[in-house]
Amino acid sequence: MYPSFDSIIETLETGKMYSFPGGVHPDDKKSLSNTSVIKKPSLPDLLIVPLRQHIGSDGICCVEVGDFVLKGQILSQSSSPFSVPVHAPTSGEVVAIAPHVVAHPSGLTEMCISIRPDGKDTWCDLSPIANYSELDKNKLIEAICQAGISGMGGAGFPTHIKTSTSKPVEFLILNGIECEPYITSDDRLMREHAWQIRQGLDILTHLIGPKAIVVAVEDNKPEAFEALNIACQDKHDYRVVSVETKYPAGGEKQLIQVLTGREVPRNGLPADVGVMMFNVGTCYAIADAILHGKPLIERIVTVTGEAVESPSNFRALLGTPVSHLLDEANYNPKKQKAPKVIMGGPMMGFTLSDASIPVVKTTNCLLVPAKKELVDDNAERPCIRCSACADACPASLLPQQIFWHAKAKEYDKAEEYDLFDCIECGACAYVCPSEIPLVHYYRQAKSEIRIQRDEKNKAEKAKQRFEARKERLEREKLEREAKHRKAKEARLAANKAKEQNAVAAENANNAVDSGATEAKDKVAAALARAKAKKAAMQANANADSKPANADEPNNATNDKKAQVAAAIARAKAKKAAQAQNEAQLESADKQVEHPSSPEDDKKAKVAAAIARAKAKKAAQAQNETQDESAAEPSTTDQPSNQSSSPEDEKKAKVAAAIARAKAKKAAQASQSEASSAEKPAGSQGEKQAELPDPETNSELNAEAQKKARIAAAVAKAKAQKAAKNSEGGQPDKSVSEQGAPTQLDEQPDSQSKEQLDEKQARIAAAVAKAKAKKAASHKEYGSNHSSEADAKEQNVNSPKEASTSSVSHQNNSALSTNAEDSDSNLSPADEKKARIAAAVAKAKAKKLAQKGNGDLATSTDTTEQESSKASEQSESSPNAAQATSVQTSSQPTEQDEKRARIAAAVAKAKAKKAAAEQEKGSE
Repeated sequence: MYPSFDSIIETLETGKMYSFPGGVHPDDKKSLSNTSVIKKPSLPDLLIVPLRQHIGSDGICCVEVGDFVLKGQILSQSSSPFSVPVHAPTSGEVVAIAPHVVAHPSGLTEMCISIRPDGKDTWCDLSPIANYSELDKNKLIEAICQAGISGMGGAGFPTHIKTSTSKPVEFLILNGIECEPYITSDDRLMREHAWQIRQGLDILTHLIGPKAIVVAVEDNKPEAFEALNIACQDKHDYRVVSVETKYPAGGEKQLIQVLTGREVPRNGLPADVGVMMFNVGTCYAIADAILHGKPLIERIVTVTGEAVESPSNFRALLGTPVSHLLDEANYNPKKQKAPKVIMGGPMMGFTLSDASIPVVKTTNCLLVPAKKELVDDNAERPCIRCSACADACPASLLPQQIFWHAKAKEYDKAEEYDLFDCIECGACAYVCPSEIPLVHYYRQAKSEIRIQRDEKNKAEKAKQRFEARKERLEREKLEREAKHRKAKEARLAANKAKEQNAVAAENANNAVDSGATEAKDKVAAALARAKAKKAAMQANANADSKPANADEPNNATNDKKAQVAAAIARAKAKKAAQAQNEAQLESADKQVEHPSSPEDDKKAKVAAAIARAKAKKAAQAQNETQDESAAEPSTTDQPSNQSSSPEDEKKAKVAAAIARAKAKKAAQASQSEASSAEKPAGSQGEKQAELPDPETNSELNAEAQKKARIAAAVAKAKAQKAAKNSEGGQPDKSVSEQGAPTQLDEQPDSQSKEQLDEKQARIAAAVAKAKAKKAASHKEYGSNHSSEADAKEQNVNSPKEASTSSVSHQNNSALSTNAEDSDSNLSPADEKKARIAAAVAKAKAKKLAQKGNGDLATSTDTTEQESSKASEQSESSPNAAQATSVQTSSQPTEQDEKRARIAAAVAKAKAKKAAAEQEKGSE
C-alpha cells in the first residue's frame, strides 16, 4: 500500500525524500553549456518540418507545394485524438512535401514539409486567451491541442490527453530534474523564464485541480531552484523541493517514487496513483500558447561537447537542420576521428545518421563528443556476468538475461524478463566493465517485437477479413439459392394458378355454352308448342268454316277427327323438335371436331336452300289440299255426307290411321337422318350398295325423267278435266286421282288438254303414279341409309334437311297411296272420306314443314337465281321436282346434285304461284 496524501505532505515539509533502487552518479559535465544565456541562431536556408513529432499518429498535410505560409500557420490536421498539428516555424514558401530522414536511431524517413524562409518572419493571426480562468476547460484543452503541444521531456506524449483526465489527481509535479549529463536546456529555461513557467503551472492547476503542486529541482541546479522559488513564493500550495542528484532521478516513475513513495504499475500510468507530471519546457509552451496565442514552433536545444568551440543553448526553430546548429556552435570536426553527433545525452541519446536531420519537439540536446570523450561503441567485449548492470538498474530488472535473449533473438523469453519495463536509461551500460551497449540491444529487441506484433495484428486482421469474406460469400450463396428457390416456387405457383384459371375459364365457357344450348332447346320446344297450337287453331278454324247446312252429326264427327289429328300432329311435332335438337347438338360437336372447308360450307348452304324450298313447297301444297278438302264436302258431296253409312266411317278411320302412320314414319325418318350424320363417311359406300337394284337408276336416267315429266303433266291435265266434269254433276273415278299431282298446281297448256283424250290421260296418270310411288319408296329407303351425297349436302344442318325431306316423302307417299285408292271402285262417299283423311295428313305434314321453315329462315342468293330461272321451265315440267329429288337420293353425283337444286327451285316457284292463286281464290 503506497503512502497516503498526508504522510507524503509531512515528508515533503520535513525535507525528507524517498528513494528508488539502483541508479548511478556519472560525471554531469553541465558546466560546458550552462554558463551562457540562451542564444537565438540565425535563420537557416531551409526548414524541414516532419508531420509527426510526437507519440501517436501523424496528421494530414493541408498545404501544397508552392503555397506561401506564415509563421505559426497550421501545416497539418488530424481527427485522431492522439495527434497534434504542426505549424510553420517562419514565413516562407513550401518547396517540397516528401519523405526525409528524421530523428530516429535507425535513420528512418517520414513525410516532411520543406519551407524556404523569406526572411520576413511574418506571423499569422494569433488568438491569445488573457482571462483563461473564466473560459471553459474544454476550450482551453482544445487550444492547447491546436497549439501542437506535446511532452518536451523526451517521450512526446500529447499534452491535451494528459490534461483531460477524469481521474482524481492529488499531486501535480513539475519536473525540473534534468538528470542526464551534458544537458542544460531546462536549467537555462528555469533560470531565464521562471515566471512564464509559473504561469503555465497556473493554467495546468486550473485544468487539473490537484490537491498539491510540487516543483522538483535537482540539488546541482541552485540557480534554477532559486528562480522557481521566487516565482512561486506567492503560492503557498506550490512547493519547490530539491532532489538528490542521482541518475535517473529525472525519469517519470523514478521521480514519483522519490517524491511520493508510490510506484506506478507496470502497465499503468501516473494517474493511476493520483499523480500528474509535466516537464518545465511543456509548461513554458502552454503559457506561451494560452497567454500569447503562439503555437509550439521552437524549443531550447543544448549544443555541447568538446568537439564544438562554443557550447551553448539555442532557441532553435522546429525543423532547423542539425548542421546549422553545429555551425552556430562552431563545430570542429578535427577533434573527432569520424563525424559523430548524438541527439540526446550520453546515457539515452542515439547517434544521428545524417547532419541534415531536423530538430523536433523532443530534441533537447546535440552532443558532439571529441576523441576518447565517450566509450567507443566498437569496444564491446564478452559479458563477464558481474551483475553490476543488475545493481544499477532502477527498474530492478536483470539486464544481462535480457541482453542474452535479445542478442539470440529469443524475443519471447526476453519479454518474460519484462523487457518493456526497461526505461532505457543506460545505467546498466554505464557501469558495464565489458562496455556492452546494452540499451542498443534492448531497443532493437523492442523494435523487432513491435514489428512482429504489427505483422501478427495485420495477419489477424487479414484472417478476420478472410473469414468475414468467406462468411459473406457463403451467406450470399445461401441468399441466392433461397432467392432462386423462391423464384422457382413463384413460377410453379404462377403456372399452377394459370392452369387453374384456364380450367375455370373453360368451365365457365362450357357452362355458358350449355346454358345457351339449353336456352336454344327451350326456345325450340316453345316454337314447337306454338306451332302445334297454331295447327290446332287452324284445324278448328277449318272445321268452323264448313257450311251451316251440313248436319250436326257429321260436323261433330269431323270436329272430333280434326281435334284428334291436331293432337297427334302436336305430339309428332314435339317429338320431331326433340330429335332435331339432338341432331343439331351432335352435328355441332362433329363440326367442332372436324372443321369444314370453304367448299363444304358452300355445299351446305346450297343444301339448306334446297331444303327450305322443298319445305315451303310442301307447306303451300298442304294449305291448298286442306282448302280443297274443306270445300268439297260442303258443295258436291253434301248429299253423300248426309247419307254416309257405317262402312264409310270405317274407311275414313282407316285412312286417318294410315295418315298417322305416315306422319310417324316421317318423324322416324328425320331421327334416322340425324343419327346417320354421325357415322363416318366410309360407311356410306356400303349403304349405297344396299340400295335397290340398278333398275331404278336406269329408269331414272335423263330420258326416263323427261318422259315421266310429260306423262305426269298429261295425267294432271286429265285429272283436272275429270275434276271439272265431276263438279259439273258427272262423277268419274278419275276425280280421286287429284291427290297424286297436288304438289304441282301448275295447269298445263290448253292445247295439250284438247289433244289428249280421257283414256290416255288415265293410263298416263297410272304410269306416273306408279313411278312416283316407286321413287318415294326408294327415297324413304335412302333416308334411313344416307348416302355420301346427302352427308355433303346436309353437313351441320342435316337434321333439319332430313325433317324437311321426310315431310316431302310423306306427302309423296300419301299421294301415291291416294292414287291407288282412287283406282279402286269406290263410291262417292268413300272418295269423300279419303279426301278428308288426306287433308288431315297434309295438315300434319304442313306443320312439320313449317317447323323446318322456322329453323331455316333465310335462303341464299344462288337459290333465288335458280328459282327465277326454273320458273320459266315450270309449265313444261310439272313433276320435275319430285323426279329430281328421287334421283338425288338414289344417285349422289355432282350432276345429280345440280339437277336436284334446279328441281327444288322449280318446286319453290310453283309453290309461290300456288300460294298466290290460293289467296286470289280465297278473296
